[in-house]
Amino acid sequence: MPKKKKKNLTGARILALALAFITLCLGGGVTLAVLFLPTVMGANQVVKAVTPSMQVEGIDFDVTNLPQKSTMYASDGKTVIAEFYAQNREVVPLKDISKPMMQAVVAREDRRFWEHAGVDVQGVLRAFVQTYMKKGDQQGGSSLTQQYVKNVLATQAREKDDPIAEYHATEDTIARKMREMLISVQMEKKYSKQEILQGYLNIAQFGTNSLYGVQAAAERYFNTTADKLNIVQAATIAMITKNPSKYDPSIPENQEEAQKQRNIVLELMKNQHFITQAEYEEAVKTPLVDTLHITPVSRGCMAAKYNTGFFCDYVVHKIENSPEFGKTAKDRERLLQEGGLQIVTTLDLDASNALMDVANKTIPANDSSGMEIVMASVKPGTGEVLGFGLNRAYDATDAAATDQTKSSMNYAVDQIDGGGQGFPIGSSWKPINLVAWMQQGRSVNEMLVAPTDFLTNRFTCNGYTGGTDNWHVTNALTNGTVSPESPFLGLVHSHNTTMAAMGAQIGLCAVADAAKAVGYHNAKIGQEDVYSDISMHPALLIGGTTSVSPLTMANVYATYAANGVECTPIALKKVTNSDGKDLDVPKANCHQAVDKDIIQTLAYTMNQGVTRPDGAAGAAQLANGRKTFAKTGTNENMYVTTGGFIPNQIATFVLVGDVQDPTNHPIENIAINGNYHGYWDGSTIAAPAFKDAMNQYADKKQLPMDNDYGQPVDKYTKSVGVQSNRQGTQGIGTRNGGDSLGVNSTMGSGQLGPIVLFGCWRSVFRMLP
Repeated sequence: MPKKKKKNLTGARILALALAFITLCLGGGVTLAVLFLPTVMGANQVVKAVTPSMQVEGIDFDVTNLPQKSTMYASDGKTVIAEFYAQNREVVPLKDISKPMMQAVVAREDRRFWEHAGVDVQGVLRAFVQTYMKKGDQQGGSSLTQQYVKNVLATQAREKDDPIAEYHATEDTIARKMREMLISVQMEKKYSKQEILQGYLNIAQFGTNSLYGVQAAAERYFNTTADKLNIVQAATIAMITKNPSKYDPSIPENQEEAQKQRNIVLELMKNQHFITQAEYEEAVKTPLVDTLHITPVSRGCMAAKYNTGFFCDYVVHKIENSPEFGKTAKDRERLLQEGGLQIVTTLDLDASNALMDVANKTIPANDSSGMEIVMASVKPGTGEVLGFGLNRAYDATDAAATDQTKSSMNYAVDQIDGGGQGFPIGSSWKPINLVAWMQQGRSVNEMLVAPTDFLTNRFTCNGYTGGTDNWHVTNALTNGTVSPESPFLGLVHSHNTTMAAMGAQIGLCAVADAAKAVGYHNAKIGQEDVYSDISMHPALLIGGTTSVSPLTMANVYATYAANGVECTPIALKKVTNSDGKDLDVPKANCHQAVDKDIIQTLAYTMNQGVTRPDGAAGAAQLANGRKTFAKTGTNENMYVTTGGFIPNQIATFVLVGDVQDPTNHPIENIAINGNYHGYWDGSTIAAPAFKDAMNQYADKKQLPMDNDYGQPVDKYTKSVGVQSNRQGTQGIGTRNGGDSLGVNSTMGSGQLGPIVLFGCWRSVFRMLP
């Protein structure tokens, strides 16, 4: 916006106007000055421009309302993860600012600060004569109080996104100066000198990179706090505000001039008897560079510490998406950047470190395979998200688009939280089928005839009607089935045909109901509900139509780990604003979602899938005899997965594949981290990653063992005769990974398992258009 043209006033009239204005302000008060000002100006048109700007009611000079940086912490409430700010500022009371710092600012900016009533008459007259009468260099003449007023007006204008108000708060005009004088005199009647000095020391700019306030300056230049600033440090900070871009001492080319300016401040402090001659001489001979301890300026998730950038990004999305933090996304963003929030997250650094370490050891970021590994962990019974593991460095710059080792996309979370549209997870879904089965009052030891073809109209649910065509589903290697078989061994061996037979008996809606109960939802925006179009097909029974994030699946497994207590994942434990008031945060809403007896029977079955020689999840067995509960999964040749948990401690889900282009970059016939496999499944890479991360976390935390968890309940394990699922054949072919190995097993009568087991093989899934 162009500056207003200066009024064609003679020097005498301008001086008379200024003197009358100042005299009236100091002698008669603001009200009389405003009333008398039109008379002084007469018919001069300046009055039309100035008078409206003298309405100062409603201006908030409360220092606690200044924009302040927000700080994000790990779950301990002490370890800083990241900082966010539009202005890097931490407001501190005057009692927490050193005496030399106060003296240095007064000496530099307004040596008569403690004497005047808001406007330094001598300073104004000197500046007026020099600038307008002698036509010399422009002089300020503003008191410290006036400078505080100017900063407040400009700051409030920026907060309100009002560029016109910001322009008028900083424009070089007589009108702006008069307005500042009026408000300054009014301020000095309402606030003490100490309060005004406190406000100035917290609002003034003391460096580049949006550095405001003496606390931020103390941390930036000397790695200390405002209350510990000594004479030399205080003089250094005080000189910066005159010209931050030229005097910022953290910039090497500024340091020579910065030292000269610092010494000027030291001389002013000596002349005003704030320091002694000896203190002055000692200070000026100290090289400025020797006093500096520059702390890097960092903000946002790009600068997140401890390799927590992806978790930081998740928290930011949670704040921006949660109505608890403001009515609009813009309000919530401003609160984060300016609200001085203290954000205590759910991040467990031990879990985060274990996940990131294992992810990058399993598949190094620069691995020639280009494959990605994505991990997420949740604390059972709380909903607390403990951390993520990705074999990428968080980077939100354009460089990430062409660098395989970097990414800003957190594929561990839902699309709305900064992730992708979710993944088909294969057999890791199957424990949900067992929950649904038992919720219908059925026994996991019930024998089922499991053909390879099912009429699709057997699976109608929520708009999906199927038809007279068939869903063709087989198990691994044999391309056939194992029949009859119980749901128990169907899960242990990860047999698709048995899962299909269960779905045909209880219906697809029963399975979707169970999924919703344990915390499942799709990751894709607009398709979150499990009953949505993208899910409703019988292939859901073998994880072929899921669109789910690893975090959601970690939360599902957390329900299994918490004896059926389901919680909404949360990232925030506590958020406090700049006034020390606790803000509402999204709740976990934990509740008993599934009967404990069902969960105990499911946990027993999952453990058998780990411990039996013919089980599908043996590669997930944890160290030191810890009872292990896990389920592997394979979705064609695109993704391999594993979910598992340590009861009441941690639940983790792992996914491996090319998360951006799985169709053209299959996870088969490829070497990953130097290991070649023609066929990769959940047991060959995802399960070992799960095991390594959980062992590392358990060792670090010294987690107790709960080897009593997972006790089968008679109600759900009674033996039942063979149930038929006979149907015609012909139609849709499907294949999906089941991760089973071809080892035969038999069991005695009355135990969990089938009477006869013909073999167990990896399932194969392919859905035709």
